[in-house]
Amino acid sequence: MEELEIVAGTVEEALEEAERRLELKRDQFEVEVVNEGKSGILGIGAEEAVIRVKPLPPAEEDLVEIAKEILNKLLDLLEVTAEVEVLSDQIPVTFNIKGDDLGILIGRHGQTIASLEYIVKLIVAGRLENWQPLSIDVGGYRERRRSALQELALHLAEQVKLRQRAITLESMPASERRIIHLALAEHPEVVTHSIGVGEDRKVVISPKQS
Repeated sequence: MEELEIVAGTVEEALEEAERRLELKRDQFEVEVVNEGKSGILGIGAEEAVIRVKPLPPAEEDLVEIAKEILNKLLDLLEVTAEVEVLSDQIPVTFNIKGDDLGILIGRHGQTIASLEYIVKLIVAGRLENWQPLSIDVGGYRERRRSALQELALHLAEQVKLRQRAITLESMPASERRIIHLALAEHPEVVTHSIGVGEDRKVVISPKQS
């Protein structure tokens, strides 16, 4: 796929739009910030952010074995008895950790899984000398969470449609906001956008203006 140029109010909003249009996670495409944008004063002199994105090439053949080895070593260090299974050896390479009492690896809203995934990516990047897209789940938690968020998005969209009033969700990590955005991307009567900064970013579901 050729480079895609995205224009939005901020770089963060442009990245979220890129995720929706490419149907990829943020670590699955290269990003070049062309213009960081600026808010201006009372709207005067404002500039929109511009980025160029391009999907990453396929992973190296030994990525699966290296990542699996690292995961097993981390589990040993944490004294967690579990099995690492490969769900997909295609981009993004996907792993699931199976076992009993794995709550310690999940954390609130899957934050511990996200931290574990980031650590594995860092170590893999050091070994392969480039950043590789991979995904880690624990006991299928992320898949269940994905389904729950998709159902929540559709339910709230109906509320927004009926009340003709926007609804703001609780703050979520970028990966979960993306699920909400994608679930409602083709909805005929509502639109979504994100507000807030950093860990406080939230999704807003609003009636679509005619």
